[in-house]
Amino acid sequence: MGVYAVGDVQGCVEPLQRLLDKVAFDPAKDRLWLTGDLVNRGPQSLAAARFIRSLGSTALTVLGNHDLHLLAVALGHRPQRSQDTFVDLLQAPDIDELVAWIRQWPLMHHDAALGFTLVHAGIPPQWSLSAALSRAAEVEAVLRSSSPAVLLDAMYGDDPKAWRDDLQGSERLRVITNYFTRMRFCTPEGELDLKNKRSPEHAKPGMAPWYSYPLRQTRNDRIIFGHWAMLNGAAATPNVYALDTGCVYGGDLTLLDLATERTVCVSCQRHDLPGQQWQ
Repeated sequence: MGVYAVGDVQGCVEPLQRLLDKVAFDPAKDRLWLTGDLVNRGPQSLAAARFIRSLGSTALTVLGNHDLHLLAVALGHRPQRSQDTFVDLLQAPDIDELVAWIRQWPLMHHDAALGFTLVHAGIPPQWSLSAALSRAAEVEAVLRSSSPAVLLDAMYGDDPKAWRDDLQGSERLRVITNYFTRMRFCTPEGELDLKNKRSPEHAKPGMAPWYSYPLRQTRNDRIIFGHWAMLNGAAATPNVYALDTGCVYGGDLTLLDLATERTVCVSCQRHDLPGQQWQ
């Protein structure tokens, strides 16, 4: 059995299928992890969602910011943006089933036997693995409940900038969600800079990539993440595997073989859409 992790697909289902063919992926015996942002920006959000759903329990996807945005739009909590490209999904006859399925995705997946953890954007430096799992579970429980609006109405925004144990309600849910789905740069204490989407050398004073702090609580845990296309797979930090290599921007779609830690890539066509840039 092989276990493979793939970076942000973003509606680029054809490169995903080519990549799986390249490693002779067999859904009868192999498993597939995806770093989130399965949909949006690319041309085939509906096809990507249907393909992964067709794999059943063979495939596991964590929630990305674009997946959460889709849920907010589909459930009537946010208007569709001009740069969104998931209208095919919104108009699909099976939209209700797809939304129900996406609402079950985790924010974070940890496999103790394999020794790997999967997230979309990252884990803040001040959180241990167990703390991160506990806080991810808080958001997952709300999203799966009969009142997902508690999250979907609250998750947009950049404040609070950092975690505090006494946070409650919408602020607590928002900062947890921002850590897992939007984080790139932060301070050692986890104060976020969500405006800067550039590469690490462009960090503002006092900020650095979340994974780069020597005393990060999860420094001994192997973490797979996506979200940050400007890294182009080069996190250059032990135990950290950055898999977003800009597929939708004309870069590559990248797969990690968890057994060998070898990466495999396929090239992708650039999709120039309104408001879209590789950042």
